[in-house]
Amino acid sequence: MRSFQAKPLEIERKWHLVDADGKTLGRLASRIAMLLRGKHKPIFTPNVDTGDHVVVINTSRIHLTRNKMKVKTYYHHTGYPGGIKEVTAEKLHEKKPTELLNKAIRGMLPKTPLGKQMAKKLRLYPGAEHSQQAQNPTPIVL
Repeated sequence: MRSFQAKPLEIERKWHLVDADGKTLGRLASRIAMLLRGKHKPIFTPNVDTGDHVVVINTSRIHLTRNKMKVKTYYHHTGYPGGIKEVTAEKLHEKKPTELLNKAIRGMLPKTPLGKQMAKKLRLYPGAEHSQQAQNPTPIVL
């Protein structure tokens, strides 16, 4: 018996529409990462991008449990000595409403060129309007 290997040309990609209104950040991000990676398909192959495209709307209405909006901090470094910067989840969410979900999903994808390719199939919108109407995404409840 031989193992199945998905070929990149044989993969059929679908478009999914996810509404993030009232959803918890981590639980939603893990399910979206699974869709982007293709783990929901029977043809999943770890070394091939078998995932689907995901459009997420209403990312500005996502919430975190307990008081994580005030306590959770995100760090980045400018590259200069002493250049570490920190921002709370609340301030990041006010400034860029899609960035919380984007950071959570990208953290769950592989840190390889294949993971970057998977992340390009993610579209995030802070409101209910999106520009992927022509692709006719199917609404999915997570």
